[in-house]
Amino acid sequence: MKSFIHLLCLIFAVVSFNTFASQNDADLNEQLGAKMALNLSFTDENGNKVLLKDLINKVTIIDFVYYECPGICSPLMTEVAHVVNVSDLKPGTDYQIISISFDDTETHEIAAKKKKTFLGLIDKKSFPDSAWRFLTGDSLNIDKITKTAGFIFQRTGRNFIHTGVLIFVSPKGEICRYLYPVYSQTRGFGILPLDFKMAVLEAARGEKTPMIGRVLQFCFSYDPQGKTYVLNILRIFGAGILLGVIAFIVFIKIKPKKIRDNTR
Repeated sequence: MKSFIHLLCLIFAVVSFNTFASQNDADLNEQLGAKMALNLSFTDENGNKVLLKDLINKVTIIDFVYYECPGICSPLMTEVAHVVNVSDLKPGTDYQIISISFDDTETHEIAAKKKKTFLGLIDKKSFPDSAWRFLTGDSLNIDKITKTAGFIFQRTGRNFIHTGVLIFVSPKGEICRYLYPVYSQTRGFGILPLDFKMAVLEAARGEKTPMIGRVLQFCFSYDPQGKTYVLNILRIFGAGILLGVIAFIVFIKIKPKKIRDNTR
């Protein structure tokens, strides 16, 4: 039964994803297997110039944010801190996190404040300071690194329109996985610890995982209280209606043609 539901989800999602999915589709173009632009210089939270190639020596989780974001950036990083707490993987050994601001006006002082805030949410005593870096950079390097990852953002006034995603990079700097946390205005972000762990382990092996997980998210919503995914009946029903309409249109287009062919 579950396999049948998954099959339906895939069919519905492929047909109607552009109609029913969030605006995130326009904000990210997955580049699985691509190598990150590592020869780029950024400033860390301590004001030191660093090269990405010197930082990425293990599985690295990159999230593009801006630190003074009034929207989804803080909830996203809060959920990252939460999944770090509940995961049995060792930060600094099994993986590391690098937050990169795409706002070229932000300074390392702002980054340092954010680091203090979010590391304060992590209760693991063994969490190394270097396991989560907060970087800022100039517009040229920001443009290069975001284009490499397929991350698209747009300035609107003093803020930005952008998506929330975690990008899992192998120790060789190759993009292996995009993890899209489920977001709602009432519940914030939700990341399943199993999804997080699998993404880290896959990146460690250099395996490239496509967006099938995101397609399934079309049919399933994350329940933070139950810490699991639940079937989204309304979304599937809406997709089913759209699929039925498309099938009906195709039918009425094809049937007259068959009738004409048979009468010749």
